[in-house]
Amino acid sequence: MSRVSVFLATLLFYSCTNFAQDMKSKIIEKEKPMTAEQKVFKTEEEWKKLLTPEQYHILREKGTERPYTGKYYKTNDKGTYSCAACNAELFTSDMKFDSDCGWPSFDRAMEGGKIKYETDRSHGWVRTEIMCANCNSHLGHVFDDGPTITGKRYCVNSVSLILYKE
Repeated sequence: MSRVSVFLATLLFYSCTNFAQDMKSKIIEKEKPMTAEQKVFKTEEEWKKLLTPEQYHILREKGTERPYTGKYYKTNDKGTYSCAACNAELFTSDMKFDSDCGWPSFDRAMEGGKIKYETDRSHGWVRTEIMCANCNSHLGHVFDDGPTITGKRYCVNSVSLILYKE
């Protein structure tokens, strides 16, 4: 009887822990995407509570996920891609293309100033960093080597995005 109680208590503890972590990473997914006029201002402590450790590292500390590992790298589902930190709409599936660079790639961003651009001189070369204009979260980089008519390749971390399927 005692071993059964311990087993059930342990099972309940791990179930609740996993459920809480899953819910933490999906809280934003249940909300509707935001418009560009709804700026988000949070302290880094608030971001740490809201985001998973991986999301925090990439979105707030300007990290990057390993190439060819992101959940949206090869996704062809139709829908809208929003910022994983604040839920602002950034890209649509018709803007996405397969660049085989290891990360989801888009040839343009949604209109209306959804993306903020800054010069990034880290790692020994000059690139253009892209950030969500609503919350200043790091998304990835944009390059001038895209194959479409825009000539752009927005190289974005999957962790930075939430796909709302059509």
